[in-house]
Amino acid sequence: MKAGIITVSDKGSLGLRTDTSGPKIKELLWKIGCEVVDYVIIPDEREIISQEIIRMCEKDLHMVFTTGGTGFSKRDVTPEATTDVVERLIPGIPEAMRMKSLQITPKAMLSRGIAGIRGNTIIINLPGSEKAVKEHLEVILPVLKHGVEILRGESFECGNG
Repeated sequence: MKAGIITVSDKGSLGLRTDTSGPKIKELLWKIGCEVVDYVIIPDEREIISQEIIRMCEKDLHMVFTTGGTGFSKRDVTPEATTDVVERLIPGIPEAMRMKSLQITPKAMLSRGIAGIRGNTIIINLPGSEKAVKEHLEVILPVLKHGVEILRGESFECGNG
């Protein structure tokens, strides 16, 4: 499988903050045999985020992960930018991630990340913290390969496993 990572951070895009969540995503994907072939750091701008998601989907990546921009600040627009470009939502993914995080902190209910599909690509919004990225991916990585296989017509059985 091949993936792309979009780190959404005004300070990161200006070189004023080191991105730790993007590299954490890459590390965890590598452990399941998924290669990250595209990685960018961009500002919290709705149109730029949408354009980057579309660009990565056009490369026919299996998955695109965003990190950052899912909170309550005025600049946090990653879910809106994602909604602008997905064709179908996947509500179960963010529900599962928030359920897991709620076991750790009640602040998890403040995360606004979404997941969806564009073409043959699954797009998932993750929080901007390295710790939260790890917690969320531990929940969803075991099922993502199956989701990709179903989406791409490579598997047809959901009831087995």
